[in-house]
Amino acid sequence: MLSWLITLLLGGGLLAAGLGRLHPQAARWVALAVLGLALLWLLPLLGRATGGPWQPGEGAWLLLEQHAWIPRFGIQLLLGLDGLSLLLLLLTLVLGLVAVAASWWEIEQQEGFYYANLLWSLAGVVGVFTALDLFLFFFFWEVMLIPMYFLIGIWGHEARHYAAIKFFIYTQASSLLMLVGILGLAFLHQQEQGSYSFSYFDLLGSGDRSPHGFWLMLGFFIAFVVKLPAFPLHTWLPDAHTQAPTAGSIILAGVLLKTGAYGLIRFLIPLFPDSLTSFGPIAMGLGVAGILYAAVVAFAQTDLKRLIAYTSISHMGFVLLGVYAWNSLALQGAVLQMLTHGLSSAALFMLAGALQQRLHTRELSRMGGLWRYAPRIGFIALFFAMASLGMPGLGNFVAEFLVLAGSFQVNLPMTLIAALGLITAAVYALIMIQKAFHGPAPSAPALVDFDRREVTAMAVMMLGLLWMGLYPQPLIDSLGPVLDQLQRTAAVSLETVHWSQR
Repeated sequence: MLSWLITLLLGGGLLAAGLGRLHPQAARWVALAVLGLALLWLLPLLGRATGGPWQPGEGAWLLLEQHAWIPRFGIQLLLGLDGLSLLLLLLTLVLGLVAVAASWWEIEQQEGFYYANLLWSLAGVVGVFTALDLFLFFFFWEVMLIPMYFLIGIWGHEARHYAAIKFFIYTQASSLLMLVGILGLAFLHQQEQGSYSFSYFDLLGSGDRSPHGFWLMLGFFIAFVVKLPAFPLHTWLPDAHTQAPTAGSIILAGVLLKTGAYGLIRFLIPLFPDSLTSFGPIAMGLGVAGILYAAVVAFAQTDLKRLIAYTSISHMGFVLLGVYAWNSLALQGAVLQMLTHGLSSAALFMLAGALQQRLHTRELSRMGGLWRYAPRIGFIALFFAMASLGMPGLGNFVAEFLVLAGSFQVNLPMTLIAALGLITAAVYALIMIQKAFHGPAPSAPALVDFDRREVTAMAVMMLGLLWMGLYPQPLIDSLGPVLDQLQRTAAVSLETVHWSQR
């Protein structure tokens, strides 16, 4: 049951907080055990998803769970799992384990409360990826926000309070706009059917029937692209990444940003299918602007974590482009980009955090020549830099190729401009490697190379990118029924709306 998975993470957080008071190191083992159990519970479902057990018309849901919550207002505990949410849950739990590994020696104060917030944030993410009641979805959207605020504000770096407050204001204000959109759809359902409902299945396509549909859609869109983030609503992200602890950056870049993209695919377009034609070119333009703008700004960064943060904004532009192209190739590419960027960005932030912990600086000008002192760190950094720039054979290349191939069929000028992002990615990736690991060293650093724990965490992410780059078909097979169903749902809803308007 999906509710038990969420309860496991929430309960694990309480246990970590309690045991952390008795023995600080116990909290990390609790977090490790809870995430390991959750991952083992989900792994058997991956074989079911990639095996294609369904028949035409059966639907793509692997698990559905429904309980009454607030019947008077039609609010339910409605949870569902399909191939899309399963892959994102697996990404969430794997990166949760990586975050625990990155925090092993970094966190030295209030360890119990730290690991509790880490698990609670992941519980909120699991809820976001499985909730099919819009009120429940909003509830989990807020649950994942508050622990991340504490992770940045308490365990972050020098300007952590400013970054945490900016993160909170941006995400809280935008999510209130989404709440207005959710309530608008529920009131519309009450007017049409005589009862309130927040069920995803009841509200599909209903947004376009409202006279205020565009403004309701815009509330959802702003909430999702702020979390993505997309240009020009991205300015909170570089500050949050720069000041967050290493695990906070891993979860933020690898998981939380993906909730915005998931919201666009799962909720916004199925609820407002007419937005593909009325708003799609604008959204694709914002995606292309983000690809190029963030890449150019990354050239000028001297702070390693800030440079990586801007590369995340650039790569998320490909997701926005692929989502609004809304064909099979582009959607497959957008989801693969979410998965591959989750692994590569998490690895780069873990690497940046390790260098900061060892060198006590994030400034590239104070690095240089590090390869000779830490060859394992240098090799791993080069691998993930090549992944970030889209090297063939790695998953990022497959994802960006599919996005461009799909968007080419919809908007040729946007695709050609977006392709320039592949060139800019090579430039900033090689600048990062050159400044940090080659050239003369400012002084001989007392740099300790990666240990077995860090190499193991990196190896898991490297194998994941190699698998998605060399043999992505199982993932595409698991996504096929889900994406086909979403496209059919949007097409039917749009046709119904146009017929009613005639």
